[in-house]
Amino acid sequence: MTARPGSALSGTARLPGDKSISHRALMFGALAVGETTIDGLLEGEDVLRTAAAMRALGAEIARETAPGGAARWRVWGRGIGALADPEDVLDMGNSGTGARLLLGILASHPLTAVLTGDASLRRRPMARVTEPLSACGAAFIAREGGRLPLTVIGARDPLPLDYRLPVPSAQVKSAVLLAGLNAPGTTRVVEREATRDHSERMLGHFGAEIRRREIDDDGHPALEILLTGQPELTGRPVTVPADPSSAAFPLVAALLLPGSEVRLPAVGMNPARIGLITTLQEMGGDIAIENPREEGGEPVADLVARGSRLKGVEVPAGRAPSMIDEYPILAMAAAVAEGRTVMHGLGELRVKESDRLAAVARGLARCGVAVEEHPETLVVAGCAGRPPGGNNQPIETELDHRIAMSFLVLGLAAERPVLIDDMTPVATSFPDFAGLMQGLGAELAAPQPA
Repeated sequence: MTARPGSALSGTARLPGDKSISHRALMFGALAVGETTIDGLLEGEDVLRTAAAMRALGAEIARETAPGGAARWRVWGRGIGALADPEDVLDMGNSGTGARLLLGILASHPLTAVLTGDASLRRRPMARVTEPLSACGAAFIAREGGRLPLTVIGARDPLPLDYRLPVPSAQVKSAVLLAGLNAPGTTRVVEREATRDHSERMLGHFGAEIRRREIDDDGHPALEILLTGQPELTGRPVTVPADPSSAAFPLVAALLLPGSEVRLPAVGMNPARIGLITTLQEMGGDIAIENPREEGGEPVADLVARGSRLKGVEVPAGRAPSMIDEYPILAMAAAVAEGRTVMHGLGELRVKESDRLAAVARGLARCGVAVEEHPETLVVAGCAGRPPGGNNQPIETELDHRIAMSFLVLGLAAERPVLIDDMTPVATSFPDFAGLMQGLGAELAAPQPA
């Protein structure tokens, strides 16, 4: 697909549901007793893989049309400890979140399952999850580095876990807590740097006893999370907010194109997810936050973004956990800004769907933007306006949806069109990305057949 330089964007964009919350709603509904209804579920490939996996483990899941025409999902759960052995391999596609959280659930259930995924997911390390989960009594058989395909043999008499996160990771934290659901006693997680708390919020929504408190951890301030094992989760209604990671693309596009005004309703505003908004506002981005409220235990608000003149900033490493998925699109904003933008603490980007740090640096250089790549830092020298853009050489997305969408946004603000080599990965998280952006006035075109 090609993005061509265009004029101002305008309109209201109805964004897909939050992917992280969608995964959890399906999983927790499958572990609950009774019926869970889910409105606003992201129907991207990643989440549909999670739905298929929970069906394979015995949950009953159905999609229907709610009043007004929107999709509503219903889940009839099995209850904690009652999942069934799957008859086939669980294929998680491209979803690292789905795979890692599911490993946590399976680790404390007395069953055997095999997980695999696409080429990108099979390259991603799982040892960061399987190592702490082994302490509950589970066994894992995997390729070097804990990579998929992977067999998990769940513990018959699972033990509660006591784990200190060595690096900030909401996926690892969530996997440990989910393993603790089917273990007697109290599972404890300590994190020195706050990570996304979607699991804790939703576990509480479903009736789990979970407590969070600040503690001193060997002289360092930290957060302690305590989960009481073997609760009876009860089916609940869940309304999934619009995904802030998906909102990032039309949001940044609006800021980069003078005269734009784009409204994004009901975006998730979890404090652990809004680092990008904070950074863009520091850069001079005109982003209004309207009608703040709470839905299903999560804060949401309507965002209005207007064309702005951005300036480079220094982004501290401590902000990385709250915007780790948004650095690729932030780098596009930095390319258009005036001055240098320095982003620290990006080591986690190297083990995402691709080595995102390297992919962003290569792509920006191909578009004529001066960039420095360091082990955990990216420096972008802004063009103070439209960067040169493409030269008929496609940007290599490396099966990574966020790389694909980020460079298409850059193409809207560049002097020359930007072409990406593969649009198919976008279906994993944002199936209607092209249609939504075109509806706002973006010039995106599929390649013409030869």
